[in-house]
Amino acid sequence: MTGHASRQELFALLDSLGVAHATTDHRPVFTVEEGADIKAGLPGGHSKNLFLKEKGGKDGAPDALFLVSALDATEIRLNRLHRVLGCRRLSFGKPDMMEAVLGVTPGSVTPFALMNDIEGRVAFVLDAALLAHDPVNFHPLKNDATTALSPEGLVAFARATGHEPRIVDFSALDDGAEA
Repeated sequence: MTGHASRQELFALLDSLGVAHATTDHRPVFTVEEGADIKAGLPGGHSKNLFLKEKGGKDGAPDALFLVSALDATEIRLNRLHRVLGCRRLSFGKPDMMEAVLGVTPGSVTPFALMNDIEGRVAFVLDAALLAHDPVNFHPLKNDATTALSPEGLVAFARATGHEPRIVDFSALDDGAEA
């Protein structure tokens, strides 16, 4: 695969892994709120996906990068998440870095973009609440469609791309406890 993966390459990888998937095309959506009417017609857990990086470098080492995939209703407290992940404080990654590393643009962030992270720079953080739904739904590399697959299929996909998911209970962070 050269450059960033296409939708067809994504589906070919899922097929090769034996992961069943179904895709619905729709208008581009850039936020969870914008796609509420589309999601209403699609079963399962719907996601929000954040591309994050550590704030401020130290010793010239590259900043750690994170892709967080969470249930759309989950509150993600960045001011607490860094403690659970064992890193410095987090901020949103810049669009040019997101495109360079994950091959997607703002509004199209998805765990499927992990297949573009061939250097393994991005740690994958997965919301335990999202995994409680079947199917789970994500953009297939662009925000003009939604692809549904099982939670087990998502985990198998992530592992096949070299990204072991770190499962976090974000509701525990809401309570001030460590996840």
